[in-house]
Amino acid sequence: MDYNIPLFDLNYDEQEEKAVVDVLQSKWISTGPRSSELEDMFCDYFNVGHAVSLTNCTVALHLAMEVLNIQKGNEVICPSLTFVATANAIKYVGAIPVFADVKGEDDLTIDPEQIRKLITENTKAIIVMHYAGFSCEMDEILAIAEEHNLKVIEDACHGPLSEYKGKKLGTIGDVGCFSFFSNKNLSTGEGGMLLTNNPDLAEKAKLLRSHGMTTMSYNRAKGHSTSYDVVALGYNYRMDDIRASLGIVQLKKLRADLEKRKKVRFAYERELKSVKNITVPFKNHPYFSSNYIFPVILTKEVEKNRDEIRNLLHKSGIQTSIHYPPVHLFDIYYDEKDEGLSKTESVYNRLITLPMYGNLSEEQVEYICKKLKEYAV
Repeated sequence: MDYNIPLFDLNYDEQEEKAVVDVLQSKWISTGPRSSELEDMFCDYFNVGHAVSLTNCTVALHLAMEVLNIQKGNEVICPSLTFVATANAIKYVGAIPVFADVKGEDDLTIDPEQIRKLITENTKAIIVMHYAGFSCEMDEILAIAEEHNLKVIEDACHGPLSEYKGKKLGTIGDVGCFSFFSNKNLSTGEGGMLLTNNPDLAEKAKLLRSHGMTTMSYNRAKGHSTSYDVVALGYNYRMDDIRASLGIVQLKKLRADLEKRKKVRFAYERELKSVKNITVPFKNHPYFSSNYIFPVILTKEVEKNRDEIRNLLHKSGIQTSIHYPPVHLFDIYYDEKDEGLSKTESVYNRLITLPMYGNLSEEQVEYICKKLKEYAV
């Protein structure tokens, strides 16, 4: 159905169109100067040493496993309240995802105390996911990792330019991974980025993203080399310059768009402040957030179930979603370790993701909240 108020809206205009046309006219459309420019911009915007442009965030997570030498039989602790790609990347290298619970209804990020309890002699890494663009408790998680000699991977697909104590998310752990999927804050349709301050990890990621080849086509086309060797079993994970050109424009727009999203969040919080049957996670969060999505949690006193309320909102022209079905409940993961995930399951059963984008008007927010109040009784 067509929605009067969609869940998200692209922040696109003629700038993206011109960027793509410029690439087409350049006659170089695969990985090349635009991809390198986008990587340099990420290093600058995020104050990080190295950026590797990739086809999507899933492969960024996969390469994070590879470059950190996560192997078959290793255990990697991760949240279950995340998109399935977070856990899939662990499986790609034969490792075992061990799912941790969320902190609670007010904070849907991974619980550090749960992480500590789940560590075994086989644990090799922790993947955190900065839910909705709000930071996990990174100081505590890094302390746990240091104590047990564990690697930390940040799934920062929700959090471009989000911060934790003055640092950009995705630059705090060993490796950070970003998504440029069509509904993300920074959108290129498909695309992703791997960030790290470790030059060795960056070089390995660059090698593996292009079949383990010592040079790429653009280097040879420019006369920087005439041949190549293959020194590792790599993949075809390269970003093309068409998508990179979109990413360059989107990154330049990002800060202004996030400021608009912040105002949208304030409007939601104002409208829902006195509503007893709805909890708004991350209220009073102290650090800058990308506000990728706006989740609400229905209280257990609400008479209608979550899906009934979503259907009523849809009939009112308001698109909603659920971020996310817990990964440990999917058939493929049902046999994985999933003890102690009661908070995740409880939150999921009562969670609704409401529309969130920079151009959402106050009048639209008021209408969404009005309808939500009517139904959540």
